[in-house]
Amino acid sequence: MRKFIFSLLMIISLISYSQQEPNLSKYKTQKEKLQIWEDYCKKLIDDEKYKRLVTIANQGLILSKNDDSFLSKFYYYKAYGFEYDNNNYNDAVGCYESSWKYAKKSKQLKSETLAIMRLNYLYYSTKEFSKRDSLINYIKKILDTTKNIYTKGILNGSLGEYYLDKSSYEKFIFYKIKAIEYRKLFPKSDPNNNDNIGISYEQIAGGYIKMKHYQKGIEYTNYAKSYINNSSNATAFLYNNYIQCYVALKKIDSAQKYYRDIYNLVSKNDSLRLNISLANRSIAEYYLENNQIQKAYSYSKKALILAEKSNDEEILMEANMIMGKVLYKKRDYKNSIVTLNSASKFASSFDREYYADINKTLSKSYAALGLWQKAYIYNNIYSQSNDSIQMESSKQNIANAEAKYQNKTKQQKINILSTENTLKNLQIKNANRQRFFYISGILLITIIGFLIFYQSRNRKKTNEKLQLLNTELDLANKTKARFFSILNHDLRSPVSNLIHFLHIQKNNPELLDIESKKRMENKTIAGAENLLNSMEDILLWSKGQMESFKPQSKNITIHSIFDDTKKHFESEEKATIIFDNPEKIELITDENYLKTIIRNFTGNAIKALYKTDNPTIIWKAWQEKNEIFLSISDNGKGASNEQFKALYDETEVVGIKTGLGLHLIRDLAKAIDCEIKVESKLNQGTTFVLSFK
Repeated sequence: MRKFIFSLLMIISLISYSQQEPNLSKYKTQKEKLQIWEDYCKKLIDDEKYKRLVTIANQGLILSKNDDSFLSKFYYYKAYGFEYDNNNYNDAVGCYESSWKYAKKSKQLKSETLAIMRLNYLYYSTKEFSKRDSLINYIKKILDTTKNIYTKGILNGSLGEYYLDKSSYEKFIFYKIKAIEYRKLFPKSDPNNNDNIGISYEQIAGGYIKMKHYQKGIEYTNYAKSYINNSSNATAFLYNNYIQCYVALKKIDSAQKYYRDIYNLVSKNDSLRLNISLANRSIAEYYLENNQIQKAYSYSKKALILAEKSNDEEILMEANMIMGKVLYKKRDYKNSIVTLNSASKFASSFDREYYADINKTLSKSYAALGLWQKAYIYNNIYSQSNDSIQMESSKQNIANAEAKYQNKTKQQKINILSTENTLKNLQIKNANRQRFFYISGILLITIIGFLIFYQSRNRKKTNEKLQLLNTELDLANKTKARFFSILNHDLRSPVSNLIHFLHIQKNNPELLDIESKKRMENKTIAGAENLLNSMEDILLWSKGQMESFKPQSKNITIHSIFDDTKKHFESEEKATIIFDNPEKIELITDENYLKTIIRNFTGNAIKALYKTDNPTIIWKAWQEKNEIFLSISDNGKGASNEQFKALYDETEVVGIKTGLGLHLIRDLAKAIDCEIKVESKLNQGTTFVLSFK
C-alpha cells in the first residue's frame, strides 16, 4: 500500500481561490500572459479541478510556442491533471517526460526536479522498472553535484521511496530523514512545505508498519499529524496508518474511530477511493483474524467495489487478496480461487509478502477441492516466496546468526578434541594389552602364535576399512577444494571492491568529497551486504552437499538468476552489466550450479575488460525449439583458443592464474548437462554460449 502515499509528495497550491479564467487581453507582454496562465493552473490544482487543468495546460502549451521554460511547466501541469484525474497514469508519464526534456533544455533545475520526482513514482505505478532504475542513477548523479537545497530535499525523498519499494528499509529511512532535514531549510513562505514534511514522516511510519513495528508506526504518524494541515488526501493516508496499527494491536475501537474520520473527509469529487478501500480492507483483516467472517465479508466487499472504481492496480490487488481470503473462510473455494488469481497478477510486482500470502491461500483452496496437483504447485510458489522473505528477515538478525555459527564451530572443535582423547586412550589400552601378551608369550608360545595370527587377520580387515575411508576422504577433499574454488571466484571481486575503497579512504581521503564518500560508503555497504548474501548462499549450499556433490534439479526462472548476479556485482564499477531476458525463460536445472557458473563467467569477463574503453558485459537468455540458450558477451581484447583449453580438456593443469575458473565451470557444466561454446575475436571481444536441452 506504500506507493499511494508517493502520489502526495508534491502538492502545489495557492492560498487564493478563483474559478474564473483570466482575461489575457489585459496584459501587454507574452511573459506576463504566460505567468498569469501558470498561476491559473496552480489555482485549478488548489481547487482539485483536474479535468479542467488538462484543458488549460493545453492552451498554455499553445501560448508557450518556443519558450522551453514554460513548455516544461505546462507539460507538468497537464501530466498532473492526468495523474490525479482518476489515476490516468499512462498519459501522465508521457507529459512528465516532455516536461523533463524541456526543463533540461532550458536548464530549469526546479522544473526538472519536479518532473523526475513524479516520474519516479509513475514508473513504479506503470511497472516501467528498468526506466525507473535508470532514472534513479540519474537522480544520484544530480545529488552528487548540486548544492541546491530544494533539489536535495525533493530528490532525497525520491531515493527513499525507491528503496522502500526494494524493501531496503534502512536506506529508505536514511534518505527520508535526509529529505526532511533539507525540507526544514526551505523558505517559510512555501505554503505546502509543512504538508510535505508531514507526508515524509507519514511514509516513514508506513515503513515501520511494513516491518511490523506498530508502536513506531504510531509515533511517526503523530509526528506527521503535527505538520499536515491542508491536504485531505494526506490526512486520509495518516488515518489509514492509525487504522493499520490499531488493527494489528487488536484495538478495534480506536481503528473504527479513524475509519469513521476517513469517511468524513470525502469530498464531492469522491477523490479518496484509494484511502476508503484501504480502510475497509484493514478492518476486514481484523474481523477475518477474529473469525467474524460475515463482518469481514461486508468490509472486504466495500474495499473491492471502491478499488475497482479507483482504477489503481495495487489497491485492486490488495482488495482482491482480502476478498479471496474471506471467501476461503466461507468455504466458497471456487470463487476464492478466481479472486485470488486476479490478485496474483500484480502482487509479485508490488509486494512479495502479499504474493506469498495469496499463493498460500490458493494452495489451501485447491487442497480443499481435492485438486492436489494444483495445491502442490501453489504451495511450492508460496514456499519459494516465503523463503525469500525469510532471507530478508534474517539480515535483521545477522549478529545472532553469526553468534550461533561461532558457538556451533566451537562445539565441533570440542567434539574433535574429545574424539582425539578417546583415540589416545584406546592406543594406551592397546599398548598395555600387547605388553601383557608379550609377557604371557614367554610362558605360552602356542598362545602367542595364535595371537599373532589373530592380529594379522584383524590388521587386514583394518587396512581394508582404512582404504575405504581414504577413498571417501579423497572424495571429500575434492569436494572441499571445489567449494574453496567457488568461494575464491565468487567472493574475490566483492572483497576486492571493499578493500579498494578502504585503501582510498585510508591512503587518499582527500580524493573524496563528503557526498562522494557517502555514496561510496553506501555502495560499499551494499557490496558487503551482497557479499554476505553470497557467502550465506554458498554455505547453505555446501551444507546440503556434505554427503555428495551432486546437482539437485528444479524449475527456476532465469530472471531470478540474473537478479542474483546483478545484486552480487552491484558494487562493481569497472564495467556495465546488462541482462536481457525478454522471453522470461524458465529452466529445470540445479540453481546453485548455474549461479556459480554465471558468477564465474561474469567475474572473468570483468577481468578481461581491464583497460577497455566503455567496458560492457551483456547476458542474454532465449529459447529455440526445445533448447534454451544463455550467452555472455564482452567487448574486451579477446583471447586465443589455447587460453580456453581448461574449459574442454580435463587433463589441462590448472592453478589460480592458469584457468582454475574455467576448470571449475567445466566440471559444474558437465554435472548439469550444459554444453558450452566460445567464440573470441582479438580486439573485438569474447562470447560464451551455454545450451540446455
